[in-house]
Amino acid sequence: MKFVKVTGILLVSVAVVLVGATFLYMKQDKFGASPAGDRLDKIRQSEQFVGGIFVNQVPTPDLTEGYSMWGVLYNQFFKSNPRTKPSSPIPSTKTDLLSLTHEENMLVWFGHSSFFMQMDGVRILVDPVFSGNASPIPGTVKAYPGTDRYAVADLPDIDVLLISHDHYDHLDHRTILELKEKTSKVICGLGIGAHFEQWGYSNEQIDERDWYEQVAITDSLSIHVLPARHFSGRGLKAKNTLWASYLIETPSQKIYVGGDSGYGPHFKEIGEQFGPIDLAFLDNGQYNNAWREIHLHPEEVIQATKDLGARRLFPVHSSKFTLATHPWDEPLNRIKALAEEASIPLITPVIGEYVDLTKLDGMFKHWWEEIK
Repeated sequence: MKFVKVTGILLVSVAVVLVGATFLYMKQDKFGASPAGDRLDKIRQSEQFVGGIFVNQVPTPDLTEGYSMWGVLYNQFFKSNPRTKPSSPIPSTKTDLLSLTHEENMLVWFGHSSFFMQMDGVRILVDPVFSGNASPIPGTVKAYPGTDRYAVADLPDIDVLLISHDHYDHLDHRTILELKEKTSKVICGLGIGAHFEQWGYSNEQIDERDWYEQVAITDSLSIHVLPARHFSGRGLKAKNTLWASYLIETPSQKIYVGGDSGYGPHFKEIGEQFGPIDLAFLDNGQYNNAWREIHLHPEEVIQATKDLGARRLFPVHSSKFTLATHPWDEPLNRIKALAEEASIPLITPVIGEYVDLTKLDGMFKHWWEEIK
């Protein structure tokens, strides 16, 4: 009995220490802040905020029926999953973004879902992650060799910092801190401004929006805040900030930024309202049957492209971080074959390559096929 009692005390003590250590660790600045005050009052007025959390247009479980979190973790960390990382550095190049003229309409992809665009003289940066990892735990979810060619110092001043949601592979604490003095405006979903305020951004810089709102950046460029099918959360908080997709519109071009999203009715709805769309960025990678409702599989990427009425597809959410158990190049191989079958032109530059937005009909190299 004495042994059982001592063992019980030790186990409880260890549990208390672990809980306490976790609580203290999660008080760090990189976890951001929860919406409060006027910001929370505005959230409560949103049609997307139901029962104290943000919800999707259609029921969306965090895990597919039949899967458990313990099973997912076991498969991720203890089962053998071949080729989840490339065997050699990812090819990349470096465009001098500081020397751009305002007349150039162009984009550069930084890997995963991060990219820079200049349209009608407006400089837009989307979901930048330059810290080298996509996790709050140091040394985990590290960027592949070759993918970290750029730093914030390589960027010009940013007119619009566009954030799709607050997960660590899209909202990177270190990068956001370094961008503070370069950024004029942050456009993000409701609640995400609490993170930016915590990290020293002014209220004048932060523009939080609900789905179906429009932001006029200049007389010629507008950004429409639109639905996605996903979730949000940093630390122990989940679904307390709003995830979104975006439609960037000028008189000559429409570009859709899908953020992270599972397949849903919003794609067809957006296509009917805004189509045809010249270029769609859609997440094509880090998918798994266990979370198929919140990320697109390649076949669904093709269907979403058709629903959107998009003339061209830029598959993103791959080639920088391993967040799923499929081979690292599987998403690109599958989307290449499916896009050829559907006659959908793919935009697949290497990281850092200059892409002229006025000349999107050229051929792009299948660079991933050169890596084992």
